[in-house]
Amino acid sequence: MQKLNVKRTVFIGLAFLSISAFWQFYDQVIPYLLEFSFGDTLEGMFGAGSKTAVTNVIMSFDNILALFLLPFFGSLSDRTNTRFGKRTPYIVIGTLLAVFFLVTMGFAEQANNFPIFFVALFLLLLSMSTYRSPAVALMPDLTPASLRSRANAIINLMGTVGGGVSLVLVMVLVKKEKLPDGTSAPASDTVYLPVMLALAAFMLLAIAIFLLTVKEKKTAALLKQEKAEDEAPLPKTAHLAVSQKESRRSLLFILLSVFLWFMAYNGVTTAISRYCEDVFHIGVSESSGFTLVALVAAAIAFIPVGALSARIGRRPVIFIGIGLMLTGFIAATFMGEALFHSAKILFYIVFAMVGIGWASINVNSFPMAVQISSEEDVGKYTGYYYAFSMAAQVATPIVSGFLISFCGYRILFPYAAIFMALAAVTMCFVKHGDVKAEKRSVLESFDTAD
Repeated sequence: MQKLNVKRTVFIGLAFLSISAFWQFYDQVIPYLLEFSFGDTLEGMFGAGSKTAVTNVIMSFDNILALFLLPFFGSLSDRTNTRFGKRTPYIVIGTLLAVFFLVTMGFAEQANNFPIFFVALFLLLLSMSTYRSPAVALMPDLTPASLRSRANAIINLMGTVGGGVSLVLVMVLVKKEKLPDGTSAPASDTVYLPVMLALAAFMLLAIAIFLLTVKEKKTAALLKQEKAEDEAPLPKTAHLAVSQKESRRSLLFILLSVFLWFMAYNGVTTAISRYCEDVFHIGVSESSGFTLVALVAAAIAFIPVGALSARIGRRPVIFIGIGLMLTGFIAATFMGEALFHSAKILFYIVFAMVGIGWASINVNSFPMAVQISSEEDVGKYTGYYYAFSMAAQVATPIVSGFLISFCGYRILFPYAAIFMALAAVTMCFVKHGDVKAEKRSVLESFDTAD
């Protein structure tokens, strides 16, 4: 009976931890930096009052680049063969480039040199795009198919830890300068170089440990040998029949489902602070608590969801996740200001449901997509998966923003509920990508053997 090597999975997850730490910093700091540190520069270039709009455009670059580069580098890594393996060279070189441009960007911001800052930011986003798909594809490369949901739960938990470290660094190291009278200087005088240097050091440390502990080529060869010994392969004709006539159809509907539930979830997360201000008349500090509850609930749920998926299958757990999120969005639709202020705990429960549902979906959807791939094209399928998720993250602020401008913020949760319901429909057509549920205890689901 195969058991998950938890230690190895944690070390594999260091690459995703590093990536998640960067993106948490990027989403938290870069728009603030652009609007306040370089706001006057942007308005001088594009006109008065343009800094917010230009900042939003710049912040969309990463998702636009991801649409094209993630599938490309995922597929390219499939065809790579070095003594370090297929994915490791991209992870190491990509991280080194990203760290270099991150530090360059920090010094450019300190010198108030926008041209160098902008070029460094663009090259930093390019560097991050070169190794995201290879880093994520490494887990299915080095994990038996039946264990990938549990492994993905650990990888997602590692990503959450990376994001948490980044938030702590921002809280501790992003400081406003003090004026001689002891008051805080304007936001434009905020110092960012220390946090960028600390983040760069953290990313380097994570990848150094990864490089010392993950022997990709050796592990891949060992797993291939174990698979040949333990599993009887399907007849060639049967495999071709499944892959060509049925599996690609399932892949298409998995990717459509990914697009739809990202439309729903990111539509809510990008507008929730403004929704709470408009509908409940509460500020951003209080509304941030709802997003935090969703993140904490997801982090707590990752490991149990992975174990549950091993017992009943990936597809049923995804439907449970869709049901939780759909129920939460529908409940939020009917929560007005009076009910919110008299029973605020209900809104926290809604976001806890959303977080658990989101964990149930994410732990299983990526393993289902790569389950359909062969060993030779895991990176390509990883790129497809992230291209569809990124496409949704580009589209949903535009679509939801258009609807909100005409219907008001109360349309937000019905909007999300509709997309979750559509995701449930498309998942009904997914017939492949699951694995046979294994009857074992939760404690037996994990193993810490070297």
